[in-house]
Order: sequence, then C-alpha cells, then structure tokens
Amino acid sequence: MPSRLIRFSLSLPACALAGSLLVAAQTPPPAGSAQSTASRTAKDGVYSDAQALRGQAAYKNKCASCHGATLGGANAPPLAGDAFIAVWGGPLSELVDKIQNTMPLDDPGKLTRQQSAELVAYMLQAGKFPAGRADLSADAAVLKQIAIAPGQTAPAVAGGSQAPSFPPAGNLNQVMRGILFPSSNIIFNVQTNDPGAPAPKPAGNQAKDASFSMTAWGAGIYKGWEIIDYAAIALAESAPLMLTPGRRCENGRPVPVQDPEWIKYTLELAETGRAAYKASQTRNQEVVSDITERIANSCLNCHRVYRDNRRGGGGANPLELTNQSARCSK
Repeated sequence: MPSRLIRFSLSLPACALAGSLLVAAQTPPPAGSAQSTASRTAKDGVYSDAQALRGQAAYKNKCASCHGATLGGANAPPLAGDAFIAVWGGPLSELVDKIQNTMPLDDPGKLTRQQSAELVAYMLQAGKFPAGRADLSADAAVLKQIAIAPGQTAPAVAGGSQAPSFPPAGNLNQVMRGILFPSSNIIFNVQTNDPGAPAPKPAGNQAKDASFSMTAWGAGIYKGWEIIDYAAIALAESAPLMLTPGRRCENGRPVPVQDPEWIKYTLELAETGRAAYKASQTRNQEVVSDITERIANSCLNCHRVYRDNRRGGGGANPLELTNQSARCSK
C-alpha cells in the first residue's frame, strides 16, 4: 500500500465564507410562484430614507467587509445591480429571511427581523429604488407582496420534445462542497480503509449515538465498493456542472465557462472521474489508492490558476493567499 495520504481541502477563513448571498436561489421560480403574484415592486417606494440610514449603519458594521463598502462586491457578491436583481428579483420576504437566518455567514442568526428589513431598505436605496414615506415592514406576509423586479417565470420547453435547460441553482463553491468535495474524500478514504473489508460492528449504544460520517454515508445500505463506484461516477457526471452558463463564483464573478483553460480542466476532471470508476471496478484497494493522486492533481491544477491566486513581490509572506475577490479569474 502507498504510504501517502491525500486529502482534498476547500477550507476558507471565516470572512471568506460570506459569498453565498447572491446564489441561494439562482433558478427562476416557476409560474404562479410568490414572485409572479406580488402586487407591488420596489419601484413603488416601499422603504423610508430614515430606515435606509439605519440599514447603512448596520451594513458598515456587519456586511461591508465582505460585500464591499458600496455594495459592489469584494470577497462576497454585489448586493446591488443587475446581477443581484437577476437572483433576488422576487419577494422581499425571501431576501429578509436570507439575511436574518444566514448572514453574516461567519456569525449567523444574530440579526433581528427589524435589522434585516433595515438592511434591505439600504440595499434598495443603493440600487436606486425610490424611497417612500413609510418604513419597509418586517412582516412576512407584507414582504411577500413586494418584489424587487416584475415577476419571472421558468423558461418554457418549445415543441414539447426539446430537452429543458436547467439554470444554476448554486454558485461554484456550493457545487464543489456539495458534490465534488465529499465524493473525492470518499475515494481518498480508500487509502486507509479497505472497502471490501467487513465493517466493524459498533458496541453497545455506539450505533445509536454515532455521529454522521460523510465517508461512510452509505454503510449498511450499499456495499463498500459500491460506494466508491458511486463517488467516482459523481465526479465524472458532475464535472460538466462547472460549465453551466450563468453560474457564478462565490464572490459573484461569472464562472469563466468560455475560457479554454477552464474547459480543459473541466474535461480533465470528468476523465479522472471515469478513470476512478474504472479503478474501482478492480476491487483492489491499492489500485484505487493510486488513482487518488490523479484526483488530487486534477483539482489542484485548476485551483492554482483560478482559486489559489498568490501574491508576488517581497512581502512578509509571498505565498499568502489573496482574498477570494480574485477567484474565478486568473
């Protein structure tokens, strides 16, 4: 058995995690959704200047370090402009809920409902929507009736036989962490655990109290080698999601789906997934352990160009990572 141990890491500093606000709902809602039935829009003057001023103070304290001083985006996506409206053009209830429940991402759940509504008021002001006389309500039922932009509907399928298109539902970081990261680590786990070996039986109440393990998610349902098969297929089949038009990086930048080098790395990952599946068919722990190095290199080749941009020059630490405002760009 090889002695090396490879682990694929996507860990980031706390502030760098704040890049999800733009991408929680990239798929346009279907016809008849709350977005398409809202009776008012942000153009109707749904907040007050005084409320926006309170929201501005909260923004400077809680949001500006990641979303930028002028809401134009930095480590996290912009909170104004066409790209923002394309995602959050629906009911304001969704935006207020998102802020209250998940922001800031490194310390969520601390904002009150009223503070979240004030932040939205400031975002509307920054987006050049007119102010009115009354504050924006924090009540969910009221907010559901106010959309930032006119209602949108899902694209229709022409002729009834054409395959539908699927807009991105998440940003690139979410796809990586939701599919590619756990699938890769399931395969990396073969380096130290033989999928063909009998699973140890937990003693006493250990089975009841054991925490969930991503690398053993199918244990007891699928055989060990089957889990490796499925993880390899997940890599091969999900790699093309990196080329989905309209997908954005966690900082709001468009994923460079037309860049020849990006396409090359995507094809490399898909081919590596197929190679991992082929290796898994040998049911040989050492063969699959060998393929993990290829998986790691396939990921790192892309990361070095598009994720782990390095600072040059004679600084104290020339290998320090830049913040993620530069990600998805060379």
